[in-house]
Amino acid sequence: QVQLVESGGGLVQPGGSLRLSCAVSGLSLDFSIIAWFRQAPGKEREGISCSSSGDQRTNYADSVKGRFTISRDNAKATIYLQMNSLKPEDTAVYYCAADRAFSRICLLSSKEYGAWGQGTPVTVSS
Repeated sequence: QVQLVESGGGLVQPGGSLRLSCAVSGLSLDFSIIAWFRQAPGKEREGISCSSSGDQRTNYADSVKGRFTISRDNAKATIYLQMNSLKPEDTAVYYCAADRAFSRICLLSSKEYGAWGQGTPVTVSS
């Protein structure tokens, strides 16, 4: 059974940084596409970053490009999202997602991912 558990969310001031972690079990990250999504109050879930299997090419939504970085540690079975220069509009519940894929380019679509975490809230406010 695949399980993803996020951590690292919280309250941060505008301009600050946070690093989210997602511990993965039941799935090898060596052969997986991974992603981070977020959902702000009253809005639809948004794909913000993903990493392909194989060459681990990354893809970012325009809203976070240059500020957020997705990474993975296969040995630790953990996915990360480093968030810098945070803005109030980054306030949302953040979800990690993954799916088995030997060699597949990732997309920022929730349909691509079969395993999801429970979400961790991030609030950016002074």
